[in-house]
Amino acid sequence: MLSNRLLQPAEQRLAALPLSCAVQLPGGRLIGPAGARLRLVVRDMRALMHLAQGAIGRLAEDYVEGRLEIEGRLRDLMAAAPALLGSDPTAAEQAPLSRWVQQLRRGLWERTHHSRARDAAQIQHHYDISDDFYALWLDPRRVYSCAYFADDSMSLAQAQEAKLDHICRKLQLRPGERFIDIGAGWGGLLLWAAEHYGVDATGITLSRNQHAYVNEMIQRKGLQGRVRMLLQDYRDVDETQPFDKVASVGMVEHVGRPNLPLYFSKIRSLLRPGGLVLNHGITAGGTDNPQLAGGMGDFIEKYIFPGGQLVHVGVMMDTLARGGLEPLDAECLRPHYARTLWCWVDALESRLDEAQRVLGEHADRVLRAYRLYLAGSAMGFEQGWISLFQILGSRPNGVVETRGEDTPRIRAAQSDYPFRRDYMYARPVAAARTDRQAEILR
Repeated sequence: MLSNRLLQPAEQRLAALPLSCAVQLPGGRLIGPAGARLRLVVRDMRALMHLAQGAIGRLAEDYVEGRLEIEGRLRDLMAAAPALLGSDPTAAEQAPLSRWVQQLRRGLWERTHHSRARDAAQIQHHYDISDDFYALWLDPRRVYSCAYFADDSMSLAQAQEAKLDHICRKLQLRPGERFIDIGAGWGGLLLWAAEHYGVDATGITLSRNQHAYVNEMIQRKGLQGRVRMLLQDYRDVDETQPFDKVASVGMVEHVGRPNLPLYFSKIRSLLRPGGLVLNHGITAGGTDNPQLAGGMGDFIEKYIFPGGQLVHVGVMMDTLARGGLEPLDAECLRPHYARTLWCWVDALESRLDEAQRVLGEHADRVLRAYRLYLAGSAMGFEQGWISLFQILGSRPNGVVETRGEDTPRIRAAQSDYPFRRDYMYARPVAAARTDRQAEILR
């Protein structure tokens, strides 16, 4: 007979959910209504224990490993997840001894997970699963980061182009400028900046698949000599020829808290005096928690992003400033990422059969992990458990007075930044192009 220590708390959690949910136990016994919108089919009693504890990260692991089946819509599951958890996953451990043990454990983990070799292996674990898999649910440019829905009617593809242009406008890219994209992915920003803003563009990645794909795109677009993609660690980029502008999109999450000072000081070394940097990255929703509680951080570490680590935006800004960069502007895009992720979820859900074929023998496990990861991340951004910030900064050049300029800049700017926001709100290239296409179709 099942212990009430598992059944009673599980029933209490089900009763507190905002929608109907049932649990089917081994042998067929049903807890909850027969016609529930969600049904959790327990294959292993460890899953019931995790449900009773509200350990939703462990439940996700149970699903990936086949100890639990989920019947119902992912959106319904994510609507239920915060109530299943029953606590704030961004809260830091309060008990002094537990907090000390947690910090010690995390410190040991951090010191062993961010060597050059380890970082390369971790990046390849995630990004080199299959280019064809990512192509099934990303936009045509394969932009694997938060889109920017400048207009509510935008499709994902339009919002990703708007994001690329948003970054380029913030950096005020000009023809001929030397521009580097740190962690350039499948080259969306790199190629957009070169084609629309005329920069001399360098991208770096640790993913072999991305490196090969972007170099093929450079050849196809005839951008040789003006655009290059390197298979290189950010720590090894040559500093002897500084760049005018630096972008880092979705890269800082892989750096690790201990390496953040090195990361930002390296960016400063890569920038010419007066140049601008835009750091676009996921941040922690809590100020002190080293990872999300409820087992969610452990799930992501194990199945999705080994070595990934988030810090609060306050930590990010502090470390950026201590690295010799001046913070100029910060923009929170948290709701934009929630919408982006739901677009990815819907796209993947509509092509599960193709994904199964593309992924081959490990498809079932990978798809289970990614389905929960994408939907769970969307829910996390909606709840404010995680966030996304674009931080614009500069390497001040020390020049307080304007000297010999036909159009004097504001006094004491010390960088390319105009200290006015009007430059950000010019009509974006992507939106303007959409308007022109609409006129042609009329």
